[in-house]
Amino acid sequence: MVKNVIFLCTGNSARSQMAEAFLRHLGGDRYNAYSAGMEPKGLNPLAVQVMKEVGIDISEQRSKGVKELMGRLHFDDAIIVCRRVEDDCPNINADAKRIHRWIFDDPARFEGTEEEKLARFREVRDQIKARIELWLAETAEAERVN
Repeated sequence: MVKNVIFLCTGNSARSQMAEAFLRHLGGDRYNAYSAGMEPKGLNPLAVQVMKEVGIDISEQRSKGVKELMGRLHFDDAIIVCRRVEDDCPNINADAKRIHRWIFDDPARFEGTEEEKLARFREVRDQIKARIELWLAETAEAERVN
């Protein structure tokens, strides 16, 4: 059975977009991956760049508001990836069976040279990938046990 998973963030420009792409890439046809934000801001070009570095093109993805998806689709899992959404997100309990909180630093808030900013995006990208890989392994193990 295919599961619907949504990643929620403030701007739906970097963290949630990368998470959506990684779940599509790593989860295969077992998951429908979505992402949305409280205040969609458009894709961050550095997120597009660092994902392309690992062979995943997110340039055709777009920022979406939570109201575009929540209440219209039912989600098996809603995964909050930023602190602000954790505090401000509308009640999603009715729209998702399970809610997870995987809080990652916002790489777009980092100030520095272009190379320093890219390094921060890469760091967060790798953290997101590792967390999704762990979650997929845990989910697969739980399904085998049940």
